[in-house]
Amino acid sequence: MAPRILLARHGQTAWSLAGKHTGRTDVPLLEEGRRGAKLLGERLHRPPLDGLSGAEVRTSPLTRARETCELAGFGERASEWDTLMEWDYGAYEGMTPDEIQAVNPGWLIWRDGVPDGETLAEVTARADEVVAWARAADRDVLVFAHGHILRSIGARWLGLPLDFAARIRLNPTSLSVLGWAYGEPAIESWNDLGHLAG
Repeated sequence: MAPRILLARHGQTAWSLAGKHTGRTDVPLLEEGRRGAKLLGERLHRPPLDGLSGAEVRTSPLTRARETCELAGFGERASEWDTLMEWDYGAYEGMTPDEIQAVNPGWLIWRDGVPDGETLAEVTARADEVVAWARAADRDVLVFAHGHILRSIGARWLGLPLDFAARIRLNPTSLSVLGWAYGEPAIESWNDLGHLAG
């Protein structure tokens, strides 16, 4: 079976709860985020995933992703990888979409990028690096990272331009699986929050 990539978004933070663009600012999880990370870990360690014993695990080095990874029970297995860091939002770091719209009406990150931050091409290149790594693996892989970079990886897994990611939501502590259907890259599941109902 061809390898899949499992995407775990970090748990809730004060900034994500407020809708602020949280790129490289290193904010910790809220208690709700820590609880969600533990529930995600319970899900990943029971059938059918059973702890993904053969999977390689990588995490963004930012605290919110590392803490989610650790609370989910994968801290000792995970390698930090800067490629999984969130989009560098530059001048828009810490701003909400409404605040950005007030200074730049009609702005869309997936089309317009950000001033003084990462370009669309740079984010695309990072997403492509993750996709290439996952496809070259001889087993499933699991990553803990952030909303915009994970949505970018989802778009690029399908071979679509980055702006496709504007059409797919990704909530904190969600689990998504990118795999294959009829020999073609496919989304097996997306933004799954079933573990949070427990």
